[in-house]
Amino acid sequence: MSDAFSRLAPFIQEYIYHHQWTELRPVQIAACQVIFDTDAHLLVTAGTAAGKTEAAFLPVLTLLHANPAATIGALYISPIKALINDQFERLNDLLKEADIPVWHWHGDVSQTRKNKLLKNPQGILQITPESLESLLINKNNDLLRLFGDLKFVIIDEIHAFMGSERGCQIICQLQRLAKLTQKQPRRIGLSATLGDYSIAEEWLRSGTDKPVITPKIDSIKRQIKLAVEHFYMTDEVDESEATDDEQYIFNLSKSRKCLIFANNRTRTESVIASLRKIATEQGLPDIYHVHHGSISSSLRQSAENAMRESNNPAVTAATLTLELGIDIGHLERVIQLESPLSVASFLQRLGRSGRRGEAADMRFVCVENQPLAEASLPEQIPWQLLQCIAIIQLYLEEQWIEPIKPIKYPLSLLYHQTMSILTATGEISANALAKQIFSLPPFAAILKEDFQLLLRYLIDIGHIQHTEQGKLILGLAGEKVVRKFQFYAVFAEQQEYIVKQGATEIGSIVTPIPVGNQFALAGRTWEVLEVDFKKKAIFVKQAEGKASIYWRGGSGTIHTKVLQRMQQVLLENFEYSYLQKNALQRLRQVRQLAQQVGLDKQNILQLEKGKCCIFPWMGTVAYRTLERLINSYCRESLEITSIGGVNPYYLTIKLGKNKFKHLYNEIASLCEQRITSEDLVSTSEAPELQKYDGFIPHPLLRKAFAHDYLDMRELKQQVALWRE
Repeated sequence: MSDAFSRLAPFIQEYIYHHQWTELRPVQIAACQVIFDTDAHLLVTAGTAAGKTEAAFLPVLTLLHANPAATIGALYISPIKALINDQFERLNDLLKEADIPVWHWHGDVSQTRKNKLLKNPQGILQITPESLESLLINKNNDLLRLFGDLKFVIIDEIHAFMGSERGCQIICQLQRLAKLTQKQPRRIGLSATLGDYSIAEEWLRSGTDKPVITPKIDSIKRQIKLAVEHFYMTDEVDESEATDDEQYIFNLSKSRKCLIFANNRTRTESVIASLRKIATEQGLPDIYHVHHGSISSSLRQSAENAMRESNNPAVTAATLTLELGIDIGHLERVIQLESPLSVASFLQRLGRSGRRGEAADMRFVCVENQPLAEASLPEQIPWQLLQCIAIIQLYLEEQWIEPIKPIKYPLSLLYHQTMSILTATGEISANALAKQIFSLPPFAAILKEDFQLLLRYLIDIGHIQHTEQGKLILGLAGEKVVRKFQFYAVFAEQQEYIVKQGATEIGSIVTPIPVGNQFALAGRTWEVLEVDFKKKAIFVKQAEGKASIYWRGGSGTIHTKVLQRMQQVLLENFEYSYLQKNALQRLRQVRQLAQQVGLDKQNILQLEKGKCCIFPWMGTVAYRTLERLINSYCRESLEITSIGGVNPYYLTIKLGKNKFKHLYNEIASLCEQRITSEDLVSTSEAPELQKYDGFIPHPLLRKAFAHDYLDMRELKQQVALWRE
């Protein structure tokens, strides 16, 4: 055993012996050295199942054991409740012999448990950002007693927070706590999928004067089994027969421990309903589960338990909810439906299998509509298949992962933190409020006059009001917003209807369905018996057959490098070893088409008369910028009557007679002018994209949209690479 082992607390050494660990892992040894020998923050980056959680907790618990904190000693912040519950069990097991209590705090934890912690704050507190916000607001007078001697903050899965308003919220919360306690606890960030460590280090140390150390760990070379297959979906579907792709997925997962990832909730429901139907017809046991944000916590829990049970097959279809590091035991295979949105997501999902020294096994299934004879050129391209291959190749060739771009103007969060500070303090002068806001790192780019404009606006709409003494307090309209528990979250939650079978909660759906109609949820079909609009509840009974339900899925942002690699996949001749028969055939076919139409020679192709198609090969943000540039500056000169397409794959344009030949030059010359992103946002617009954007003055919304959702610089770089 290493020198690091000898420095760990005796109860931890006992635990390690008892669990027959032969050695500490490299990431754990490196983390011990940073925590024991420096006072720096620590960033732990290593693959899934490399022991990151223990790397953080073993040295932290050792120091807390040797020098107990007078209050809560360590704060563990997690993106999801399930991860907290998972770590809670593991920590309790580790701390059986130590006098360090572990508390978990989220919406499903009883008030009795929470009161015990409030009475005697000690040990480790595991919490979500939303519950921490609730403490900052509702326990403002107790914060010093709770956190006055806080020594460590551990943030798990930091890639899930960075680049989002929720990540900015955490930095604000830590800064507010530090201001109150006059202490800067050490921060430890954990992640398996970070591309650029320097961005993560910058985020982790925000608002502190300590450096971040990221130990360089040699990643263990893992064996990976990959396969990509392609299917056509025909319109004439015989409901009684399984489609080829459903049968293929069934065979891949039959009698196995399998996780199926889909990019939206609708697809998780439909695939499980299909697999369950095939199993029933073959007289096989029902081993199927669904896991997503609209499934009740008890059903999600039973899916997690089924996945953990060793030696029993279980198949669960999930969205992002099982992408993060919940321990679901020994997983034989991961199946991905369509392409993941990013290399980071691919890696997270791949990392769920092959955890016990075996090869990680991931199968991709791409299904596209059979292109009709009259389909236009862009509709004949299998975009999902190209994206799958591009994402796999970017990782295999370069180990590249998307860098996470910080938000420059988190305005929805600016409203949220302004109201949160105001609610916590009761009343405060405008100067003192501004001083607090500007001490929070996420608001570094906000100008003083921007904040004054926001405050004046909030007074106008009754969210804030002046007292006779000239201080600021909550207004009546503001009270209505902050007094709801949904206020603690900076992400928007859809108000969904709870679905119940008797007293059992199944999950929730967005739109109520008429009595007598059927829909799918939790992989089963339900018939509506009654809808209680007041209580937002739908009462159901189980029904036969296969129904469907639709959730609007978030589309996410795809990086330019992924699109550029997709173009390379389309134009090169290389045949990838993991492509199965149909996928290889489909790729050969589309490559032939690309050559025929000249996609290897130009980015803009004429379709039928008066219509053309741009293949920009650029990411979501640059594509959005291009679309606006054409819309703002080319409509009249090129007599454009319509602009359509699918972001970020292609853009279709109907233009005037003989105007096609001018399109490339027009775009290229616009890119040489001094047009800024702000020039592409009209004064009549006010894009409300985040939860509290409805309470933000329109000029600020336009400014934020231009900086965070458009990128003229990147567009210019990409257009310069085009072929005329």
